[in-house]
Amino acid sequence: MKTSRDRPERRPSPWGVFALCGALALLSGCSGFGPKAWDRDLLAKRSMQLNTHPHITAAHEHIYFSKEGSSGGRTYDGGGCGCN
Repeated sequence: MKTSRDRPERRPSPWGVFALCGALALLSGCSGFGPKAWDRDLLAKRSMQLNTHPHITAAHEHIYFSKEGSSGGRTYDGGGCGCN
C-alpha cells in the first residue's frame, strides 16, 4: 500500500521559475521611482509647478479662444472660420 511519503518529489519546472523571477522583477522594477521624502518640499513650491499662475493663464486662454472663435486647446490646427 502506497502512502503520501512514497510519492516522488515534484520539482518545479525551469520555465515556471523563470516566469516567477520575471514577474517579481517587473513588479519591483518601478518601486524606486518618484521623489524622495526630502525632495517633496522642493517640488511643492509654486515655481516648480507647470502652471504657476492658473488665473492669469485662464484669462489668456479665454481671450485667445474668444479671438480665435474655436475651442479645444492650443495644439489644434486651424481656426473657427473653417480654414486650415
